[in-house]
Amino acid sequence: MPGYPYCRILAIIGSGETSPTMVTVHRDLVSRLGLSSPQAVVLATPYAFQENATDVSARARRYFADSVGLQVGITAGTSPYADPEMAPPLIGQDEEDEGRQAAGLRAADWVFAGPGSPSYALAHWRAGPVAAVLRDRVLAGDGLTVLASAAAATAGQFTVPVYEIYKAGGAPRWLAGLDLLGAFGLTVAVIPHYDNAEGGRYDTRHCYLGERRLAVMERELPAGAAVLGVDEHTAVLIDLRTEDIEIRGRGGMTVRRAGDSVVLPSGTGLSVAELRDLVRGIRRTPGTGAARQNRAGAGADGGRDAGGEGRPGTASGHDPGQGGFAAGEAAGDGLALPLPEIMAAAERGFGAAAGDRDADAMVGVILELESAIKQWEADTDEDQGTEQARALLRSLIGRLGRAARDGLADPRDRLRPAVEPLLALRAVLRGEGNFSAADAIREALAAAGLDVSDTPEGTRWQPAILPASG
Repeated sequence: MPGYPYCRILAIIGSGETSPTMVTVHRDLVSRLGLSSPQAVVLATPYAFQENATDVSARARRYFADSVGLQVGITAGTSPYADPEMAPPLIGQDEEDEGRQAAGLRAADWVFAGPGSPSYALAHWRAGPVAAVLRDRVLAGDGLTVLASAAAATAGQFTVPVYEIYKAGGAPRWLAGLDLLGAFGLTVAVIPHYDNAEGGRYDTRHCYLGERRLAVMERELPAGAAVLGVDEHTAVLIDLRTEDIEIRGRGGMTVRRAGDSVVLPSGTGLSVAELRDLVRGIRRTPGTGAARQNRAGAGADGGRDAGGEGRPGTASGHDPGQGGFAAGEAAGDGLALPLPEIMAAAERGFGAAAGDRDADAMVGVILELESAIKQWEADTDEDQGTEQARALLRSLIGRLGRAARDGLADPRDRLRPAVEPLLALRAVLRGEGNFSAADAIREALAAAGLDVSDTPEGTRWQPAILPASG
């Protein structure tokens, strides 16, 4: 993709937009601007109603500054809804003229909106200039527009009011979205968090709707419309000039019509025209312009049955891996592991180190988990799992303390100089037929907490608290 001012890209991210998993994607996108100090704006509107809005803004600024090298300003999008407590001062907050503020947003090289409530964002963006600004950026503007999580849900013609349905028990229904993709013939509802598995035993896929509610809502879509599901820790990058699309991250994008799904995994490249055909239900045969794989190693099915939906209880179907643990371990496309997978790897790595009585490795696992938690603290997603990770960290520290108390060295190494001469004497006594003296030695060792057993291969001994060895 060419550099600015010929760079006009819409990025839709399913989740993890301010997590380590998206650092590589963000850096790549910013590099396409070709600017040393791009003007960057975070639209805080989707989360501005939250009591922790100030903290979310601060974490977003730290993330983009520390991980991406991008200095960002914060704006609520329209002056009437700006939170005066936010830091730093909101862009345009001191400008009563919304037209000037809208011009500032249009001039921004990089605009980002992410977590919060899709319905809240829509209501306030429509009341001010943001809806028009975002449409203009997609249709004729320059620079990057990044919509993630809640904001991503507003990009289609239809939007899921997830708070009202999932958290307040409202009837499944659609809201009118911003329809940013309608100009390209894409009549869609964009659903982020598509492969969410937080529910465990109950279905939280499809942005917490679950399959049942999505099927109900899908019947309300008009003919020719489809659902675009974007998995967690996954980005769909649309070059609005060349009309090329690439899918990056740990999951994929699903095009779903009336329950029938086409899954485009990470690494897929296709054109807007090809996506438009899929939305309309036209499937090309291989070799006639169908979706392409554009990076080595791409093509994993993202944990899905062929042609079907994601399986409940999996996070994109990725195996956290075997063996050692590393907080910065990457999996495909240079992406860091999601925090739940880091936690699972930490538990495996610590268990293996404990089994090997390797104190240094046990400490290493704890330090790497602590480093991963610090990296994930910048994530603005409320459900990132950092509290669970801290609980695991405390548990591992406790296990390390117990191991230190009990000793990691094999106790047989300390006892061998005293025990083996006694066993040698016992063998001599048994050979001389002095079994009572031999038994006295065995009983004395047992009283000291040692098991002694006579086998065809010879006499074996070990502390009674250890499992029997072969």
